[in-house]
Amino acid sequence: MQSAKLANSPIAYFVSRTGQAEWILFLHAAFVDHSMFRAQFAYFEDQYNILAVDVIGHGQSTDTRKGDTVNQMSDWIFDILQAEQIEKAHIVGVSLGAVLAQDLANRYPQAVSSLACFGGYDVNHFDPKMQGENSGKQGLMMLKAFVSVKWFAQANKKISAYTPQAQNEFFTMNLRFPKKSFLFLATLNSMVNRYETGKRDYPLLIGCGEFDLPMELEAIKAWKGREPDCTVVVFEGAGHCVNMDVPREFNETMERFWKGVRG
Repeated sequence: MQSAKLANSPIAYFVSRTGQAEWILFLHAAFVDHSMFRAQFAYFEDQYNILAVDVIGHGQSTDTRKGDTVNQMSDWIFDILQAEQIEKAHIVGVSLGAVLAQDLANRYPQAVSSLACFGGYDVNHFDPKMQGENSGKQGLMMLKAFVSVKWFAQANKKISAYTPQAQNEFFTMNLRFPKKSFLFLATLNSMVNRYETGKRDYPLLIGCGEFDLPMELEAIKAWKGREPDCTVVVFEGAGHCVNMDVPREFNETMERFWKGVRG
């Protein structure tokens, strides 16, 4: 994949062009980088054009300016889409990436061919109690990180992945996450309950792993209740980062979903 960065933007992005008409945009989880989708890149690179980004403070997106925060990601991504002449993309987000994917869809719906969110929650209708519980758990994890990134990564891999291989891959990426980059995530809650969900002109797929946190399973169930037309998948043998735990099943699920969109 070719790497690039726009002027006046801290966001590194990566492109693989096959000459196909359709694009996929991959948005990664917190504390890792775009390479968490390595298995997806290999599987889809001959069928689709691929765009992936490193979220601010992650991977190669650390050359920032004062005032840069995660709530600018949608604008930066949209600028990338325009620069690369991408009219629409199938957007795939995992965990933090699922939040960013929804914010992008909220703000730039005309750029969305389909939306797939895994290990996330409905940002437009996030229960305050659940939001408080989530923030509390994140705060405890951050304390571990400030003591020791290795300690944090060791604990985080067990939350973020289920299979030993995926846990080890997540751990290795997590070790590279700079402590100072927590500051860029401080405004993440500004994306929550900011918009009302309107009529979607694109299909929605939501899901998680069967071994994800119970709160995540509850969030998916509640989301399905609000948007009954969406497709739900719970991956067997997977935890939070389903694309890493069960890449073959994940890839085949996405392939069926996109073929349905095309049909």
